[in-house]
Amino acid sequence: MIPSLPDSKFLTRGRAVYVTLFFLFLLLPLSVVAVFAFNNSLFPTPPWKGFTFDWFIAHTDDRTGLFFDTALLTSIWVSCKVAFWVTVLSVTIGTGNAFLLERAQFPGKSILTTMMLVPLVIPGVILGISILSFASQIANFAYDQWELELEWLRPGLPLVVAGQFSYIVTIATLTIAARLKRFDESLEEAALNLGASRFAILRTITLPYLKPAIIGSGAVAFLLSFENFNTTLMLVGSDNPLTVLMYGRMREGASPVLNAVSLLLMMVSGIAVALMYFRKPRQK
Repeated sequence: MIPSLPDSKFLTRGRAVYVTLFFLFLLLPLSVVAVFAFNNSLFPTPPWKGFTFDWFIAHTDDRTGLFFDTALLTSIWVSCKVAFWVTVLSVTIGTGNAFLLERAQFPGKSILTTMMLVPLVIPGVILGISILSFASQIANFAYDQWELELEWLRPGLPLVVAGQFSYIVTIATLTIAARLKRFDESLEEAALNLGASRFAILRTITLPYLKPAIIGSGAVAFLLSFENFNTTLMLVGSDNPLTVLMYGRMREGASPVLNAVSLLLMMVSGIAVALMYFRKPRQK
């Protein structure tokens, strides 16, 4: 397509139809979930039986709304805790990895870079089983040899954090390394010539330049952790994150309260995206 030439009506209408169908495909399932969060029925599916807020605020014998569902609220808090630690670890280690890959030269660097990508192509279930098996072997060996009980190597939140971190850190590393690759190192050299220390250069020049990538990788890490299911299911203990709890309830029989929590998460995500968009500095 040549920008200076006008498009035919066929191409213009074709693009419009394609974009419309694409967004319908993305938004229609979410819209159905949002609408039926207010359906006055015991089932989260059609037919429509009237409008109600019960699935958010009800607290009766036959209906428990989201804000009174202790198990659901606890699972959301558990997911937030896991996502927080996964984000902190992924961004911190990912920043260090980015400097290692972009600034350091050592034998086997290409092999290390390739191995870092392996967790991204391994199915989440296999990754979770592998981590669980490896951790259990270490815990059993420690107990058999020294009667030392390493609870953090048993199924539970520490293993969930470790399992999610094992692949999310790669995404954070690649995101931050891509921005670091474009950094003009002459700025650091000029600061060194003017007498600045390495730490001062890192704090005042390099890290501020990497700030957008660090924030972006942190947001992606948090969302990937929060919505993870496959790896989490293999490693979880008695404290169920939201995805595992919702899966269990879907198997027992879905309730419109699951639509309610889905709508709440969609609203929180939309608000977060809007805040990031409006806080973004505008180009002059």
